[in-house]
Amino acid sequence: MSGVMERSFKVLEYLADHPQGCALSVLASELQLPLSATHRILSDLVRCGHVRQDERDGHYQITIKLAALGLAFLSRSGVVDVAQPLLEQLAQTSGELVRLAVVDGEELTFVAKAQGATRGLRYDPDMGLSVELSCSAAGHAWLSTLSDDEALAIVARRGLGSPKDFGPKAPTSIKAVMTYVKAARQRGFSMINEVFAPGMTAMAAAVAGPDTKAIGVITIAGPAVRLTPQRMEELGPALLETAQDVSRASGASPLFRRRA
Repeated sequence: MSGVMERSFKVLEYLADHPQGCALSVLASELQLPLSATHRILSDLVRCGHVRQDERDGHYQITIKLAALGLAFLSRSGVVDVAQPLLEQLAQTSGELVRLAVVDGEELTFVAKAQGATRGLRYDPDMGLSVELSCSAAGHAWLSTLSDDEALAIVARRGLGSPKDFGPKAPTSIKAVMTYVKAARQRGFSMINEVFAPGMTAMAAAVAGPDTKAIGVITIAGPAVRLTPQRMEELGPALLETAQDVSRASGASPLFRRRA
């Protein structure tokens, strides 16, 4: 049964990355699953309402049912209510995209955001996605709150991103990742330039829980032509202050209390 569940989640994750849908044969090939098993999984997911099949071309597409479940959970957990006003204030100060990611085991997932850019280039990637720890400001900021041994072990387990999938300066070795992590630890917040995506920069600071263990991360991200290294240094105090404010307010959220 666990194997079936694991395959089902792989199917859902793949379809989430391909909202236009895909054919059964393509899905089976990409996930290296038997065609018959893939068809059974899709049939079950269609029956449960998590996937639909397009009548025109037969392609399978994910529905919004899982997204609705996630949004309902976040609404009831109080995360957005606690963090949103603080994110919006930082977005106004920075003029860039500000987001909150929460820690869940060895995962970081963005759950709330505020857009500060009112004109020109606007950076706004998808929400609800797991963060690539080795190639993101959020990942580096969170890893910087751990010991070197803990951070090394997590990066080794999670693996490294590839520059072809991220930015041209994405680290290609654990040693390179740890250079970013140690810099973030010394500075108090992380900074990256064309690491997560070409032409984009970002910075992040960890949100501490009552026991000082990180429960989340606040990020600021934007175009490199606007969010320069100098600008990120200038925004450092505001970012750290927002992270502290979210930390102080985190007790109002049952989700954060469970992670503390």
